[in-house]
Amino acid sequence: MIETILLFVVTLLFVVLIHETGHFLASKRVGVAVEEFGLGFPPRLFGKMWRGTLYSINALPIGAFVRSPGENDPTIKGSLASQSPWNRFVVYVSGPGANILLGFVLFTVFFALPRAVVVSDGVLVYEVQQGSAAHQAGMLPGDVIISANGAALETYGDLQTVLAEVAAPEAVELTVARNGANLPVRVVPAYSEELGRNVIGITLGRNVVVQVTPGSPADEAGIASGDSVLGVGNVAVLNQAELDDVLGGATGAEPVVVTMLRGNNSYTVELSGARLNTAVLGLDVKWVPGSRVETRAEPVWTAAAASARYIISMPALIVASVPLMREDPSLAFVGPIGAGQLTVEAVQVFGPSNLIFIGGLISIGIALFNLIPVPPLDGGGILVALVEAVRRGKRLSERSVRLAYAIGTSLLITLVVLITTSDLLRLIQGRGFGL
Repeated sequence: MIETILLFVVTLLFVVLIHETGHFLASKRVGVAVEEFGLGFPPRLFGKMWRGTLYSINALPIGAFVRSPGENDPTIKGSLASQSPWNRFVVYVSGPGANILLGFVLFTVFFALPRAVVVSDGVLVYEVQQGSAAHQAGMLPGDVIISANGAALETYGDLQTVLAEVAAPEAVELTVARNGANLPVRVVPAYSEELGRNVIGITLGRNVVVQVTPGSPADEAGIASGDSVLGVGNVAVLNQAELDDVLGGATGAEPVVVTMLRGNNSYTVELSGARLNTAVLGLDVKWVPGSRVETRAEPVWTAAAASARYIISMPALIVASVPLMREDPSLAFVGPIGAGQLTVEAVQVFGPSNLIFIGGLISIGIALFNLIPVPPLDGGGILVALVEAVRRGKRLSERSVRLAYAIGTSLLITLVVLITTSDLLRLIQGRGFGL
């Protein structure tokens, strides 16, 4: 845990350093004088002057900074405020831009890492939404989609990749296995604003319960047709053989706990008996054929495309998560403390490689936060620069700029206090992020 926290601190420091490097390079490019480029915050431990800029390493490892003369005073030569609206726009946008680029690189690396992937000979339709494109095309729960537009499907992502390449109102030609026959199905995807991607209105799964024998142990336990088996005990099951193998190991001394899925909600049932199997329990389960676990690594260009799609979809994902934020406002925003807690939980659940993904999230999060059009954030500077550009370079009054910065700073301090308090309360109350 200590190692994870230290890695998180290093990751956060690196992400902030990249942000300030964006500002630094842009400042140098447009002619803004940079007095100091520092890693960490004072007191200063080390400094070296080179080409008019002091490069320093400081004692407090909580970020980085670029210091320029008279940043808000246009009368000082070499200050940021003395630059044209376009130059100021470039300097302000370069910090968030550098973070977006870093997030893209980190996500690409993460998506390209070798990982265990569940693959199968097609993907199984667990649920079909009423009125959806799939429903109108006649698709049914239990269908196995073998191919889409001629491309064989082995993972959920394969289908999503094909759907992402389709532009409305273009149709997707599916081959569906049903009752021993392969059927052609033509479906027209619809773009979901909520999810930020094309959908056809289906939920995919590994299996679906097609029949429950009346009066059987499964029926008495509450299992119903249309449910899906997720696992037995702590063991995930991918096919009929694995399910019967785990059930067959039951001694009868203790109930067997089976995790099921109904709609979007999981539930558990306890089944008693020794050497169980689906026939004894009264279950008829349809599985996607050929399910197995393989270690795969995506090509860099595929990982890069996935990274770009993920970043583009993030605003839509944020909007989709608003209902969850209303249920628990502490999840709406997290500060460094909350991000550190999330990192520890993610590494414990998903492994150390997830630190790369968390780094990407932090980088994109810092970019989006800084783009909020409120001074003294970068977004506030961008807004002022754009307003003055529309006014053909005519400056806003010094009084109005000072007032905007005063109000923005007060709001920012209030937000930081609220977020930090929320993060601390979450820790004190022992609540996590539910990973």
